[in-house]
Amino acid sequence: EDGSDFITADLLPLHLILGTAIKMFVHILIIVIIHLCSITSSRAFLPPTSKPPASSKIFSSASKVMASNVQTLVDQAKSLFDESFGADGDNNLPNYCVSAPGRVNLIGEHTDYTGGYVLPLAIGYNTIGYGRGAIVKKDGSESTQCRIVSTNNPVVEFQVSSSLEASTGSNKWVNYVQGVVLQYLPDLKDDETFTFDLAVVGDVPLGSGLSSSASLEVATAVFLERILDAQGVAYSSVKDASAPLTEEQRKMERAVRCKLAENVFCGVPCGIMDQFVSSAGCEGKLLLLDCRSLDYREVSMGGENTSSLDTPVLVITNSNVKHDLGDGEYPIRVRQCKEATDILTKMNPSIQSLRDATMKDVEAAAQSAGLDGVILQRARHVVSENERTVKTADALEKGDWETVGKLMNASHTSMRDDYEVSCEEIDVLVDLAQTFGDGVYGSRLTGGGFGGCTVTLVKKDAAPELIEYLKKQYEVKTGTKCVCFET
Repeated sequence: EDGSDFITADLLPLHLILGTAIKMFVHILIIVIIHLCSITSSRAFLPPTSKPPASSKIFSSASKVMASNVQTLVDQAKSLFDESFGADGDNNLPNYCVSAPGRVNLIGEHTDYTGGYVLPLAIGYNTIGYGRGAIVKKDGSESTQCRIVSTNNPVVEFQVSSSLEASTGSNKWVNYVQGVVLQYLPDLKDDETFTFDLAVVGDVPLGSGLSSSASLEVATAVFLERILDAQGVAYSSVKDASAPLTEEQRKMERAVRCKLAENVFCGVPCGIMDQFVSSAGCEGKLLLLDCRSLDYREVSMGGENTSSLDTPVLVITNSNVKHDLGDGEYPIRVRQCKEATDILTKMNPSIQSLRDATMKDVEAAAQSAGLDGVILQRARHVVSENERTVKTADALEKGDWETVGKLMNASHTSMRDDYEVSCEEIDVLVDLAQTFGDGVYGSRLTGGGFGGCTVTLVKKDAAPELIEYLKKQYEVKTGTKCVCFET
């Protein structure tokens, strides 16, 4: 009556009503089917006609910890990938670029594998991975080949299975990748496996004590996580699919898996420090990490009250003496710590690791429980190093640089004399830094030892002069060139 164009149902013929209803039902059904197909395809390859462009995003393990030349590294990784595997490759798979940093440990050395405290810092030297991959069936319908290449090594091919054996000789570096892949294999169904092509480049100096191996492990883990996420796969450790891991939990899970990869597949009895800081490090922050509980707190140099002009810097000096933690002395130190723990436990059952002991416990065991010789030395280092590490974190936040320096110097003395992991070249660098004069607070060996790097706490305005001094005098005394950088 009001002249509107509304048409009510009771004015329409019945066949028109039924026809309209059927069309609406068919339309809704098509939408539902399309939606279900999109969900199902989350575990399948993307259609060949819709290949995603190469992602410009870098998926980094650590928060904002990037090399200043990160784009150069990314370009190198992409070029290596294109040269090794072809620019087009499998039209079904997206490309991922991942990054993980190396680290320097300010203090807390050889304490992580006894559940102690460490104080590392992620640095702007990274491992970059560029590649593509997917989860595929083992039924032979698709390739299950994995291929990896690095700047200094040719392409290595392997297939992932629980029976995969460690590589030897020139391909030994691949074990750090393969070990990580095996840690993520349980996330898949029994009839599934990984296939991928991955190119790896980086600027973390090899064998320098700055954790190039952990950086490679963590970069590999981040790459695999992109594959899992893209195909809708949850971690096997997640019991409730509706409550996935938080980003914080994922970082811890990643670090634990990478540590196990190095322990089990690579045969290195390391602790979790390197993998943890590479996975959870934050730009400009040190991490005081409890290696037993994995609780940690971020530690700022000088806390929030110190001007950046007053805050010292760290100078890292690479002695260019290389080491391999999987061979020789490192595993011996682990066994010696276990022997010391056994002696202390018999004296005091509450001591389950050297982390639980105090210096009074060590002295008591030396007097009455047969803790002596080399085993006494190892226990004395680890127990005193834990105490120094906690004190250093507190002093850093207060801006008490003098105390930090004294603790660093004491740490090096302990590592040299009690733990015996230093060497002539490292001692030369530490002595040069400690006797440099005004501006240097402290210096010590950093990393596993038997070569590698030193870390020196120095006033910012004195750092350039110190670096030139170390370079010149180290070459004079050893005949070897060292490399320094400031962080």
